Parts: sequence; C-alpha cells; structure tokens
Amino acid sequence: MGLKIIVLAKQVPDTRNVGKDAMKADGTVNRAALPAIFNPEDLNALEQALRLKDRYPDTEITILTMGPGRAADIIREGLYRGADKGFLLTDRAFAGSDTLATSYAISCAIKKIKDFDIIIAGRQAIDGDTAQVGPQVAEKLNLPQVTYAEEIISVNEGIVAEDDKYGVPHAKLAEELDLQIKGSIRVKRRLERGVELIETTFPCVLTVNASAPDCRPRNAKKVMKYKHAKTVTEIQEQSEDYINIIEDRPYLKIEEWSVNDIETDHKWLGLTGSPTKVKKIENVVFQAKESKRISSDELELEQLIVELIENHTIG
Repeated sequence: MGLKIIVLAKQVPDTRNVGKDAMKADGTVNRAALPAIFNPEDLNALEQALRLKDRYPDTEITILTMGPGRAADIIREGLYRGADKGFLLTDRAFAGSDTLATSYAISCAIKKIKDFDIIIAGRQAIDGDTAQVGPQVAEKLNLPQVTYAEEIISVNEGIVAEDDKYGVPHAKLAEELDLQIKGSIRVKRRLERGVELIETTFPCVLTVNASAPDCRPRNAKKVMKYKHAKTVTEIQEQSEDYINIIEDRPYLKIEEWSVNDIETDHKWLGLTGSPTKVKKIENVVFQAKESKRISSDELELEQLIVELIENHTIG
C-alpha cells in the first residue's frame, strides 16, 4: 500500500528572539525582523508522515506551505528529512492572512493537488498559538479530522464494517460527508487527562501534538540530492548553468503557486479576507523582585498557595 500524504508546514518567526521591532503598526508580525524557523509541531507532523513512509515505502509525502519566497527553505528542510516534493503558495495577495484566510488558501491549493489520502499538520504555530488552521482546512474540505494526535497506530485499506469492534460507523460517516472512503486510520490522541484511541476514515486531516516523537534529523544523502532544489523565482535569479541543472533534474524544481494558479475568490484572501484584527500589543517583561524560601511543612505550603491565589498568580 502506498499513501499520498500532504504535510502542512509553516515557516514561523523564532519567538525566542522577539524584540521591539517584532510587530508592525498594523498589528501584523514583522517577519523580516525575526529569524525564521520550521514550526516545531509541524516537524512532529512530518515525522508521523515519515513513519508511515517507513511502513509503506511507496508512500509519497508532499510539503505544502504558504508564505514569502524564503519559505521555500522549509520545503527544502522537509526534502532533506525524507519528503518527496513541495508546493509553495506565495503572493502579495496572501499577506496579512489570519487563520480563516490562510485555511481558505490552503484548502484551495489542496483541491488543486486533488490526489491525497491523509493531510497532517502541527497542532498550532508558535507565532499564533490558535490551533485553528488544521481544523478549518478539514471543515472547508468536508473531511473528518482528529486533533491532538500523538501517534498513528495503523492504516487499513478499504471500508471497515460498521459493526467492527471499535464501533466506528464508517459507512454512515461516508454518506454524511459525501466522501469517497479509501480506508480507515487508527490514531492515539494525547489529552490533558489521558489518551484516546480514535479510528476514522480517510481521506482525513490530523493535527499533531508536540508530545509526538521529534522529527528525525537530515539525511546526508538527501541533503546532497536536494540542496539545489529551487522555486521558479529562485531559479530566475540564478545563472544559466543553474537553469540547465534544473532541466536535467526536474525533481529539484519546487512548485510555486500564486493566487492565479489556484481557484480562489480574492475577497477571502489576505487582510481583506481576515476578520481577526489586532487592536493592541503589549510587551510584557517578567522580572524577579524577591525570593521566598519555604520548608516542606504542610502549613507553609498551604500559606504559599493561598498567597498565590490571592495575588492571581494561580487560580
């Protein structure tokens, strides 16, 4: 069995290095002022896709990201770790998109890709912490979704009977969603008070927790194979010799799509299509003013808890 997996990834500003120039006057992130990294939980998602590829070698993994031209860096990073190809959504019309506009653009791109079995994304991005894009993509594509995934237990081809031991009404779900079912997938979810074992049909959308296994490191052979992978824009900035390299090795070409390459309604894109507006930004700096030592005495511990509740540190 070979699966078609789309991994949604985002290049995010490194929030560990936030300075005074991190935000623009309009309330959007000044990405040029911050180092850019692969969103951590999206790396967890990529690892889950790679583990499926380990089990089913014919699996194809596609990285899909939206951002400026430099976001091609994370597609290359995905290729170095085991992905097969990537698509970059980049256009000035996407600038300033909130989660609603972002999920709309991504869902339009996925509709153009068409052939997929599983969409995997990180639970949330560190520059927004909303955890909304994955579920919104699922809703826009009318797909079942499993959030807070920690491990993909198994994948089975074909529809599982409605009266199977897990009691999953696959046939009913397919009818409700008007969905062409390809199989079923069993996923372990990590929640605040324990774990759940969930089974659903695929195609589907999974969002992955940071508690999932870390992504494997770069593969040296893949780095050598894909180090010259470029988008069309990047190719145009190179020499004629470099263009010839791309023509000889087409797997080095990273697909680059603008709003004109995917079927979209422009009113749902960018700032125009983003109902979320940032009204105020505060720079909060935590400073240690005093310290307090307590023993393991229960009375002292109880007094500390009362004090923390009274000053709203906890509770």
